[in-house]
Amino acid sequence: MRYTGPKHKLARREGVNILEKTSRSLDRRINIPPGIHGKRRARKLSEYGTQLREKQKLKRIYGLSEKQFRRYVILAQKKKANTEDALVEHLETRLDNIIYRLGFGKTRAQARQMVAHRHVFVNGKKINIPSYAARPGDLITLTGKFIKDEIKVRIENLTLPSYLERENFKGKVLREPISADVANPINYQLVIEFYSR
Repeated sequence: MRYTGPKHKLARREGVNILEKTSRSLDRRINIPPGIHGKRRARKLSEYGTQLREKQKLKRIYGLSEKQFRRYVILAQKKKANTEDALVEHLETRLDNIIYRLGFGKTRAQARQMVAHRHVFVNGKKINIPSYAARPGDLITLTGKFIKDEIKVRIENLTLPSYLERENFKGKVLREPISADVANPINYQLVIEFYSR
């Protein structure tokens, strides 16, 4: 089941800002774990604990359930390509993530809602599946009623990852993304090792 509770709690648990926005209250407390005993000194993590934290961090950044995330890791491990790059490819080519990266959605949660509420076209066809895997050459557009000034302002100041291209309210996937394209604070090798046990 996907987590829908407070996001600040997750960010404080991981010790990094995994939200898609800045927050002064979070910045002040990011290094204090949530809960009544949060200020106590944290215990040293075991190898397993370190791998688990990296896995949880990555899963929470993309807002996935454990079942979905495990499936992506297993698919990445089966590919003959670099496992890290294959995992990033599966995560980054999700339609909700593409909408977020293009700047059409303020957060991944909003982008997921836009897809689920049928505001997104892929190659002229309405798609309402957030996990839809976009491919190189796919043209992504929004429905007319969702083209707003708020989005226009946001996309003007947004730097796109090199695997995407955008012109006004049209985005295009140029190629498959690799780990070098994404600035996530994650050690992907630890995530892969966690599932290789």
